[in-house]
Amino acid sequence: MSVTAHPAGAGIRSWLDEAGERLRIRAERVPLDALADWETDEDSGAVRHRSGRFFSVEGLDVRLPRHPVSHWQQPIIRQPETGVLGILVKRFGGVPHCLMQLKPEPGNWGGLQISPTVQATRSNYTGVHGGTRVPYLDHFLNAAARHRVVTDVHQSEHGSWFLRKRNRNMVVEVTEDVEAVPGFRWLPLAGLRQLLHVDDLVNMDTRSVLSCLPRRATGGTPAHPTADVLAWIERGRDDSGMTVERRPLGRLAGWRRDAGRITHESGRFFDVIGVRVEAAGREVGRWDQPMIAPHGVGVVAFLTARVDGVPHVLTQLRAEPGCADRAELAPTVQCTPGNYDALPAAARPAFLDDVLDADPRSIRFDTVLSDEGGRFHHSRSRHLVVELDEGAERPRRPGYRWLTLDQLHGLLRHGGRVNMQTRSLLACLSALTPATDTTAW
Repeated sequence: MSVTAHPAGAGIRSWLDEAGERLRIRAERVPLDALADWETDEDSGAVRHRSGRFFSVEGLDVRLPRHPVSHWQQPIIRQPETGVLGILVKRFGGVPHCLMQLKPEPGNWGGLQISPTVQATRSNYTGVHGGTRVPYLDHFLNAAARHRVVTDVHQSEHGSWFLRKRNRNMVVEVTEDVEAVPGFRWLPLAGLRQLLHVDDLVNMDTRSVLSCLPRRATGGTPAHPTADVLAWIERGRDDSGMTVERRPLGRLAGWRRDAGRITHESGRFFDVIGVRVEAAGREVGRWDQPMIAPHGVGVVAFLTARVDGVPHVLTQLRAEPGCADRAELAPTVQCTPGNYDALPAAARPAFLDDVLDADPRSIRFDTVLSDEGGRFHHSRSRHLVVELDEGAERPRRPGYRWLTLDQLHGLLRHGGRVNMQTRSLLACLSALTPATDTTAW
């Protein structure tokens, strides 16, 4: 069996063009009431699949004391099962390569995106949809007995749109030959990271898994000892006062079901829409589903600075209604700016203007990347890393802490402490490592 590795940058366009001839997807908007195999519960108004599997769209009532918006109601996706996000790694000539696939998702901006070796919900990989088997799945389900498990940790999904959803993030290193079937390629890890500079090319699940890779410690003394950071997280979770209760989807304050979708009366935030999907090269060729369609492009950003010569990033402890542990570490900025246009100035996210108005010379990373395309329709966020000038005063604010990358990656190893947007930005920070550094995870 021949196994071929490919340079990550070279040939990406031809790979996309070749895959585009076999892997096609078309998502047509249809009214929620017209979705095949989906139904609306008469009592709760929840939108559910008739099988009782996959996921449902339900309603929440959220109270968050001392927050600029202390009470709201919203739809949310409930998917009480854990999926597998896994990347196979193999060394060619001592250089780590990742087996990646080009995957079309109904919500993807631009169609095909680079996805993990395995990206599957439990309903998918147990065959509820009646489709073909997920390639390479056995390498992860039976990993410990056959291969070296580099990382295996349960991580949260978007806490604003998923209710207590987690996925198993895995990297498994193989030594035997593993052939790349059509649609898959072995890409050098360092080159894959460089592709994060390309808008909407490396998908969210890939970024999440890449962030979980172990990394070489940079050393140095952090601004806050890790024990203090852990105590701060637990104290903040207890003090958040957030309460989340289920509410009938059809009776949420400020939301209405109109023209076949669920929308907020302000025209902001997001819609719940229906899509009819036709796909070539997927496990299933046709299906219907609801999706969340946000309004506007989000912003996720890190402010970075050196503290006694040690690189730090400014993180916030952010409570979100879908977070299983109430609050996790989020980036310096995490928002969709347009959602705040009608709110008082005091409600505008801290540091948003600092990153949007940053001197271009201080911007180390600036790329628009897509969110999860299986449940979110054309959801994108501008990823920014802004470095403060040497000697500039580091901003301080309640609910925020300056942490080293070593600390963040240490917290990542245990799951449930670092949110999806922070993990996405951590992957982007790895793209700032020169592509010639082929030995580092």
